[in-house]
Amino acid sequence: MLRTFRAVLKGNSIEWLDEAPELGEQSIAVHITVLEEKTGIDSATRGQRMAEVLEKLAASRAFSDIDPIAWQHEVRQDRSIPGRDE
Repeated sequence: MLRTFRAVLKGNSIEWLDEAPELGEQSIAVHITVLEEKTGIDSATRGQRMAEVLEKLAASRAFSDIDPIAWQHEVRQDRSIPGRDE
């Protein structure tokens, strides 16, 4: 059975992040998947930047000519429910 463990590969060494496998001194075959690098921006900073962009978007009134009710009806594309008469 394959088991998955979280780790960081540094050079030729593996640093276990959570639970480490109990291997003793034996050598075992492994498959290592290299994950893409993170953006380097933590979630708090990313959230702050998103809030700033949304504030600028709101200030520009970019969507002021859109009727929200008409937009919702268009997006939802209401349909009749089978078995119900209107």
